[in-house]
Amino acid sequence: MVKAAVFLASLFTLVFAKPHGARDLRVHERRDTHPEGFTNRGPAQADTVLRLRLALVQNDISGLQDALMDVSTPSSAHYGEHLSKEEVFQYVTAKSETVATVNSWLAENGLTATTLSPAGDWLGFQTTVEHANELFDADFSTFTHDVTGEATVRTLSYSIPAALQGHLELVHPTITFPNPRSGLPLATTPAKRVYGNHSIDATAPSSCNTAITPTCVQELYGIPTTLATQSTNTLAVSGFIDQYANSADLKSFLKSYRPDLSSTDTFILQTLDGGSNSQTLKNAGVEADLDVQYTIGIASGVPTYFISVGDQFQDGDLEGFLDIVNYLLAEDNPPQVLTTSYGQNENTISRALANTLCNAYAQLGARGTSILFASGDGGVSGSQSASCSSFVPTFPSGCPYMTSVGATQNVNPEVAASFSSGGFSNYFGTPSYQTAAKAAFISQLGRTNSGKFNTSGRGFPDVAALGTDLKIVNAGKTTSVDGTSCASPIFASVVALLNDQLIGAGKSPLGFLNPFLYSTGASALNDITSGDNPGCNTNGFSAVKGWDPVTGLGTPNFAALLTAVGL
Repeated sequence: MVKAAVFLASLFTLVFAKPHGARDLRVHERRDTHPEGFTNRGPAQADTVLRLRLALVQNDISGLQDALMDVSTPSSAHYGEHLSKEEVFQYVTAKSETVATVNSWLAENGLTATTLSPAGDWLGFQTTVEHANELFDADFSTFTHDVTGEATVRTLSYSIPAALQGHLELVHPTITFPNPRSGLPLATTPAKRVYGNHSIDATAPSSCNTAITPTCVQELYGIPTTLATQSTNTLAVSGFIDQYANSADLKSFLKSYRPDLSSTDTFILQTLDGGSNSQTLKNAGVEADLDVQYTIGIASGVPTYFISVGDQFQDGDLEGFLDIVNYLLAEDNPPQVLTTSYGQNENTISRALANTLCNAYAQLGARGTSILFASGDGGVSGSQSASCSSFVPTFPSGCPYMTSVGATQNVNPEVAASFSSGGFSNYFGTPSYQTAAKAAFISQLGRTNSGKFNTSGRGFPDVAALGTDLKIVNAGKTTSVDGTSCASPIFASVVALLNDQLIGAGKSPLGFLNPFLYSTGASALNDITSGDNPGCNTNGFSAVKGWDPVTGLGTPNFAALLTAVGL
């Protein structure tokens, strides 16, 4: 009986012990609990298939970041000397040792991965929940969203073999949860807002008397109406969640608000991830129509692309945000400007994933692309207005390698739009270009809202533009929209027109904007000093002299910006 008991105990150990490699697993990422609004329904079914992605540690990401700052800082001897695709890839392609180590581990576990990024730093593979739990010492469970009812399989922590540390950046999607608000366009109709329509004074352009139109924006900011001349200078608009840009709506819009432009002016369509662009009028998207109408309507003559990202994501819960960057990085000549009017709350994604996407923006910026994102529409409560106790930063506005655009309302004087999201990142520290401007604001703020935000975080937005009562044509009807998504395409159009003149003068396009904006460009912006962005049962932050986390450095003054860029 004793011998039998010993045999059974040994058999039990053999059956239930994990493989030798698994005993050397190290926790790689974890979160204490699932995000608010989700319910844990228990362990996921063992045979559920997961599409997992591996981000490899890049060769020299700090070197890339240094190179980005070097070519983007006006005082640098290398200002404007943007990197080629091959030069960027040298920084981010994983070392051969990393590739070999990860592929060996995959093979040992019966897995084969495919390459998901042009530099080969992202790999993808499929496996079952049962296998993934064993591989990563994880506990993949099914979580449902309390409002939408949508189910998703995630884990609250995972581990990787010690041998992969220093080679594997992260596994995705694991602890990052879907953001039910991330797919929402930021433009909404004014009827849904609690504030009133814009107001003007006697000095405002007469074109702004009843609503905001391209003519109003051009006169307010001094933007020229003459056609751009450089065909190599392009502007791209991101499209997500089946938001389709309608050509007939654009034609009607231009006929009403830019009759001086050709009736044949339109956008050039690009698609990825199974994207499309239905021209059925009822499918016309408010956000997509807004973005193409105000880029084409203001950046007169600049070739404009509408990039429709479908639902066949390669980047999981990033819902195409990384895919579109990788798509553009694969091009020999990516657009000089990219504007996006979508975003999410920073706390919905893991710190490692946010950092990886931010570094992808650094790659595109080093190539000479200005990346602009709407900051969000929830004031200090996040991308959309929500209840909160501490301020909620948005993503990717907290990333230091892109330009975040807030919103204003009223005309002469412009004031901060109350919905303009702004604050300080909990993931990213203060970048060097922002140190002085942010310190001045924090000093002036004193103890107001103390403890509700991260005083050491990167501040956003960086700049602003009009964001209320913009006239658009959608599904054949004229309507008005509000949001920081109105502001981003406006500011992007200004940058595109500056690039047109720079290229025409034999100079480089602006590329990553922030080092310029916070130095020689700061005085070329209209400082907004009134208004605030309430949320979380507070008045939020206030717009003040200098930079502030409501309207950033201010709104554009085209003539002054031309001088600032050396024209």
